[in-house]
Amino acid sequence: MRLGDVFESADVEFVWPDEIPRDAVATLFSVAPERANVRLDRFIVSQLPRMSRSKANKIARHFSFDHTGRKLSPAKIVRTGEKIVLYRPKWDEPEAPREIEILYEDEAIVVINKPAGLPVHPTARYLRNTVTAVLDERYGANAVRLCHRLDKETSGVLVAARNLADEQQLKRAFAEREMNKKYLAIVRGLPPLDSFVVNAPLALANHEVGVLMHVTADGLTAMTGFDVIERLARHSLVRCSPRTGRQHQIRVHLAHVGHPIVGDKLYAHDPSLFIASIEGRMTPEQTAELEMPRQALHAESLTFEHPRSRRLLEITAPMPVDFREFLLRQRELQPRPELRCFE
Repeated sequence: MRLGDVFESADVEFVWPDEIPRDAVATLFSVAPERANVRLDRFIVSQLPRMSRSKANKIARHFSFDHTGRKLSPAKIVRTGEKIVLYRPKWDEPEAPREIEILYEDEAIVVINKPAGLPVHPTARYLRNTVTAVLDERYGANAVRLCHRLDKETSGVLVAARNLADEQQLKRAFAEREMNKKYLAIVRGLPPLDSFVVNAPLALANHEVGVLMHVTADGLTAMTGFDVIERLARHSLVRCSPRTGRQHQIRVHLAHVGHPIVGDKLYAHDPSLFIASIEGRMTPEQTAELEMPRQALHAESLTFEHPRSRRLLEITAPMPVDFREFLLRQRELQPRPELRCFE
C-alpha cells in the first residue's frame, strides 16, 4: 500500500485497499462483546438491520476488510474489539434533523443534545445526516470524537472528546460504569410500584431483525432501575437508571415487565412492524397504533468526572417538545372529579 492509503477514523488508523474506489464510503465498526463470535455476514446484519442476510454476505465477500486493508471472508468469525471496515458506493440518503444544541463545551469535551431521528454514525442509509458528520462540519474533520452512542430515535445527552487522551479517559469511565446516566421514557400502562429494579440478562435473539435483543438466562448481566414520575390514564412517565450498558437495555427491560416504551417499533409491537417501518410500507393503522412517531426515550442527564479537571459535571438535556405535547394530550384525557353544586 502507498503512504497516502493510510486514513484515520475514530480511534484507529486504517488502510484503504487499492481495489476500492476512492469515492466509496468507508464505515468502521468495532466489535462489541455482545456481537462477537459470529460470522462476519451475520455481524454486518446486526450493524445494518435494513440489510438482508444475502446482501450482507455479498458485502462481506467483496467489500469488507480489516483495518490493515486485508480482505475478509463472509465466514470469518469476528472477535471482541476487532475493527471491521465496509466500503460502499455513495447513495441518496433520507432527510434527518441536523440541528444540534451544544449543552456544554470547553477545551476537552463537547456535550450535545442529539435530536430524535438523527443517527449517530453512518449506516446503510445515512452518511451526511449523522451526528459525526454534523460535528465534523462544525469543528473540523475528526476534531471531536464521540465517546458513546444513542439509538437514532433516542434524543438527549451525548458526549464527545476533543482529543484521543480525553476520549480514552471518558470511554474508560463508560466501560467501568463511572458515568451516571438518567433517561426519561413514556411507557404504556401504569407500573404498580413507584420504584423498581429489573435484573434480567440480555443477548441477541436469533431473528431476521439482526439487532433484536431478548431476555435469556445465558445472556450478559443487565440491570436497570426505574422511578415512576407521573401516572396518567393509560401511560406513565418513568425515569430510567441503567446500571449496565447493554444494547437496547432500557427498551427490553420495560417491555419485559409489561410496560413497553410508546412508539418503540421493535419491542412494543411485533418486529414485523419494525421491518415495515424501515421498508417504508407502514399502513395508517400501524402508524396510529404507535401513538408517537419515534420511541419515547430521552437521555435526560449524564453525570461524570471531567477528564482533566476531575470536577464533577452534571449535564441535562431538557424534555423534548414531542414528549411535552404527548404528556399534555394524555393529561387532558384524565378523568376530572365531579363538581357538586350546593344550594
